[in-house]
Amino acid sequence: GLLALFDSATEAVQCAIDIQEQLRARNEALPSGGRIPFRIGVHLGEVTEEEGKVRGDGVQVAALLEGMAGAGGICISGSAYLQVKDRLKAEFEPLGEHRVQDIAEPVRAYRVLKKPEKSIHVFGKTWLMSHLETRLDIIKLIVLAMSVLVGIAGLWNTYFRSSSPPAGVASVKKVALPLPDKPSIAVLPFENMTGDPKQEYFADGFTEQIITSLSKIPGLFVISRNSSFTYKGKPVKVQQVSEELGVRYVLEGSVQKSSDRMRINAQLIDATSGQHVWAQYYDRDPKDIFALQDEVILRIASALSVNLTAGEQARAWAQGTKNLEAYLKLMQAREYRYKGNRESGALARRMAEEAIALDPKYAEAYVLLGTTYYNQVFQETIRPEDVIPKALELVQKALSLNGSLADAHSMLGVLYTWSGRYDEAIAEAERGVELDPNSGQAHYNLAVVLRWAGKAKEGIPVIQKALRLEPMAPDNYNRQLAVNYFLAGDCKEAIATCEKGLKSQPDHLVSRVIIAVVYASCGREAEARKEGSEVLRINPKFSVESFTRNTPYKNPSDRDRIVQGLRKAGLQ
Repeated sequence: GLLALFDSATEAVQCAIDIQEQLRARNEALPSGGRIPFRIGVHLGEVTEEEGKVRGDGVQVAALLEGMAGAGGICISGSAYLQVKDRLKAEFEPLGEHRVQDIAEPVRAYRVLKKPEKSIHVFGKTWLMSHLETRLDIIKLIVLAMSVLVGIAGLWNTYFRSSSPPAGVASVKKVALPLPDKPSIAVLPFENMTGDPKQEYFADGFTEQIITSLSKIPGLFVISRNSSFTYKGKPVKVQQVSEELGVRYVLEGSVQKSSDRMRINAQLIDATSGQHVWAQYYDRDPKDIFALQDEVILRIASALSVNLTAGEQARAWAQGTKNLEAYLKLMQAREYRYKGNRESGALARRMAEEAIALDPKYAEAYVLLGTTYYNQVFQETIRPEDVIPKALELVQKALSLNGSLADAHSMLGVLYTWSGRYDEAIAEAERGVELDPNSGQAHYNLAVVLRWAGKAKEGIPVIQKALRLEPMAPDNYNRQLAVNYFLAGDCKEAIATCEKGLKSQPDHLVSRVIIAVVYASCGREAEARKEGSEVLRINPKFSVESFTRNTPYKNPSDRDRIVQGLRKAGLQ
């Protein structure tokens, strides 16, 4: 790649147009393997030159624009557009605003659609036609263009890749968790650039699908959804994400969707160096969403030098549906499900049902629908026997359609415990982890199954792995770990884990209940009674019977220990 500097934005854009026109004409006469598909990004901004290296925000913006341009294309920034829009007879397509690492304000981008009728010549067409006789001449021309200094036209540049790391890079010493021994990545929520909050589900769904597909690749370490989505809507820096989640690479991007087009910008950054590993802009028909997701996964795996086996490709590329409307319904269902209350659960159920109506073979939709029934056990005053059979039927239907669906195996493991099928439950939950080794939820479910099956100690390393995959996990992950420690007889770790959880959610009912049990069972009855009073403050109608009813323990003694602890804490 090359970096060029110009005295004016008009000259830079005109040069870009002339180069692409000549390359396009010559490429048409060449076999596909011998063509030169350049992408060009143009930005007007400040740069500095030190010891032969060009640095500054302008270089970073030009690199982003180059990635958005597409093969044979030109993409320019808003600052360049304002300078050339009335001076060149070209058409410009607005691409919305895009975030650039370590730059506070978003960059507005435009695609150059059409060659001008008359050139304001930097290198006129006649000059080009008479002098560009070989591919070597083309390269010489581009290198000659590099000698003119001050604005920016980036052809994804050697200088940018080889320059010293920018000041704002992640520090390995500051990383909260040790970096894994394989490529590690966090996928930040793609920004919804449509201006319509109702399209938020599409951007979130696209992000979640990328996370899900990447997490099925054993050669990668992928942060799970819950932790990645804690950054949603926040102007966070990539190095902060790296340090807080303990990963080297961060993928970020934006989505702009209309009825007939979707424009997606994605960039993969090495947070330890601050360099862009890969960037690409896509402008597609929404019906191409499935192929586009596959392409993004392939590009990321290739950029991180991860070789996929045929089986891994099949799992990562597995398509749930070819029906766009069904896919969009499921994205909406997921959005509602994550809100976690009774009303949103009902809406999630309705969206999943509509997705199935549109595509009766959509396995993922059956899993989500089954999950909404199961969640009623905890969100509503419904007896497990009234909803568990329905949830079981739906999840088994999903597996009949797609036997390699990790979520379905994981959920089936949880459901089997309610009918006393503990050995099968463990096998299914383990299969879920095997199929999706980077899923925090799959590890969490396995830990739950092991605890209910009387194997709390075995569940401790499993929930610890879930917490590594979810460094900013929901509080129920820490509560799960605390209960596993307690049932395994480790009072010290149980108390420490409970107290850590209370710091983040001091008024959470279940957190107070669990620490009351632990204190009472570990000889700290005065503190247990204090926590019992806190439980009644939060919920004056709390009862031991209702709290312990929905816990399908294999060993009655495990439930009895919890009941006894609550009684000692003064709860009835």
